[in-house]
Amino acid sequence: MAKLFIVGTPIGNMNDMTLRAIDTLRAVDVVACEDTRHSLPLLAKYDVHAKLIAYHKFNEQEASDKIIALIAEGKNVAIITDAGMPSISDPGAEVIAKCREQGVETELVPGPTAFASAITLSGIKAQGFTFLGFLPEKTADKKALISKVKDTGLPIVLYCAPHDLGKTAKFLFEELGDRNVHVVRELTKMHECVEDTTLADFHAEERGEIVLIIDASSAENPLLSLSVEEHLRHYLSLGYDQKSAVKAVASDRALPKNDVYQVAINMQPTSPTSPTSLD
Repeated sequence: MAKLFIVGTPIGNMNDMTLRAIDTLRAVDVVACEDTRHSLPLLAKYDVHAKLIAYHKFNEQEASDKIIALIAEGKNVAIITDAGMPSISDPGAEVIAKCREQGVETELVPGPTAFASAITLSGIKAQGFTFLGFLPEKTADKKALISKVKDTGLPIVLYCAPHDLGKTAKFLFEELGDRNVHVVRELTKMHECVEDTTLADFHAEERGEIVLIIDASSAENPLLSLSVEEHLRHYLSLGYDQKSAVKAVASDRALPKNDVYQVAINMQPTSPTSPTSLD
């Protein structure tokens, strides 16, 4: 039975194409591209000769129906975007949702994603994050979106065009106050880099594809103003056992549990009841 293949493509370096993605694109009858002109060099590099059709944000409804009709005719269709995974701040969600609603089989062929790659490269220590994609165009919509996530205690990750970088940083400073920012540019390309700065004194090169990672505000948890030992004693005073207190402090401060555990065992002599494992 024919199906829709959701295929991830490189976010910069063409050599990041997976073997499975290559095999899939060579095997399908049709490839739906966000921009056929942009995708042609990649497809030519990997000897893909399927028929190409356009699938982008301006024709999603019509193109989705066309893709489902092609699959009903017995044709296998792959959907790709200019870079990364379809539907992640790119077209794709519409046709995927319609296929699921109508019982059309889908298969995922994963590839790189810019926000996940940026988080890895930045080295931030966090138990999670809030991903916003590109901010809305209208200021009121931007403010409404940021207000929902500003106090989660998690880093905020978003995409930004280079020409919007300065005004986006200014807007974020007005809405969030001063925070540390990691500006990740040109992922997997020759000039890949991470620039560390702050919203109050923002400086970063306005070039290339950009991922912004804005640290959570430490002011959201007053316990973070304490030392690690004081933080531990706070949880112990609430009735936590040592192991639970260690886990809670590690989570609050985004620290490795073993680092907190070392502080805990130095607070009192080791005893047979002290935890020996943090799993």
